[in-house]
This record gives sequence, C-alpha cells and structure tokens, in this order.
Amino acid sequence: MSVKHSLLAGLAGGERYGYQLRAEVEERTGATWPLNIGQVDTTLSRLERDGLVEAAGQDVQGDGFYRITDAGREELLGWFARPVTR
Repeated sequence: MSVKHSLLAGLAGGERYGYQLRAEVEERTGATWPLNIGQVDTTLSRLERDGLVEAAGQDVQGDGFYRITDAGREELLGWFARPVTR
C-alpha cells in the first residue's frame, strides 16, 4: 500500500491533521506499518502540489489540516478499482 493512497483514503473521511492521518494509518495496519511524521508531511506537500489535497485551515496552535479535492477522490477511486498484482 502506498503512503499517498493511504493518506487520501484517510482524508476521504473528512479533514485531518498530519498527526491524525499518521495515527489512523497505524491503527488500520495494526501498527505493523509505522509512518514517520516527516514522511506524512512530505507526502501531504506533494499531494497538495499535485492538486489532490488542499489546505483546509489551521487551528489556534497553527497546526494545518487538509481536505481531499475532487481530483484526489478520482485518484483514490481509480486506485481502489485497479487490481492488485501479486
């Protein structure tokens, strides 16, 4: 599973902070696939650059959160539809 698609799947459920996404991925994988927060932040930056997510604001502490875009939903649905090669 790719970090990119894991984060898009998390954002499909609503706006999230990077730390929330990291925790959700680890919870969903039974912590067998730990993510470094730097990896999450870098991936979110790339997703934003590519128009798949967008900044959705900041909380009072200045932590930014993200939302998935229509293009991001299309990418995610396309990923779900592709068969897994073994």
